[in-house]
Amino acid sequence: MVHAVRARRTTAVLAALSLGVLALTACKGDAEQDAAAPSTTASPSAPGKETGKDTGKDKGADKPATDAPGGSGGSGGSSGSDGTPEASEPATDDQDGGVGMCETTDLSYKVTVASKPVNHALLTATNNSGDPCLLPAGELVVTIPGLDGAAEHMGPTGEDWILNSGEKAYAGILFSRADTPGGKSADKVEIALSAAESPTTVPIADGPVTVNDSQVTSFFGTAEDALTY
Repeated sequence: MVHAVRARRTTAVLAALSLGVLALTACKGDAEQDAAAPSTTASPSAPGKETGKDTGKDKGADKPATDAPGGSGGSGGSSGSDGTPEASEPATDDQDGGVGMCETTDLSYKVTVASKPVNHALLTATNNSGDPCLLPAGELVVTIPGLDGAAEHMGPTGEDWILNSGEKAYAGILFSRADTPGGKSADKVEIALSAAESPTTVPIADGPVTVNDSQVTSFFGTAEDALTY
């Protein structure tokens, strides 16, 4: 009978030990699952990666534009597809909405001796081209046939301005100075809008005149301004 009781006790102890082992095993399994849980729940953080990308973009957008000449971030010009700066468009004579420079042959000319000031004449240039053109106000070339050199410029240097079709521009010509004796008689002048062009010959109305020290102004919008100098 004592042996039977001991056997039952032994069986009970073994059963308790078995249950303890099973409990420890279960706890260890739960701990391992808990330890592995971060890797299992890491996938929902994928949207956080996308958010990080967006944040990176915003951070890049906050950076100041590069001021390097011709850079894509600066104002110096645009860049090509390979990142190299594109060359700026070259400047042309058509600076005023497609209006080209006036050429000597675009205008007609008249030279008339002025009553005052003395020894002066008025040059009137009219745009007969049918289109507006940009008049080179300060490049006028006036020469006297038979005399060397062109008339020197006097008065202020004017700025180029648009001369519409039918409009007139005026310049004053000084043929001789009162304190300079002698001179050559002339009844015509040669006129070009710039030194690069061939001149046109214009008769002097109410001529001839005596020429010993010729000078010419820039073009003006009125005859009074042209004869001021």
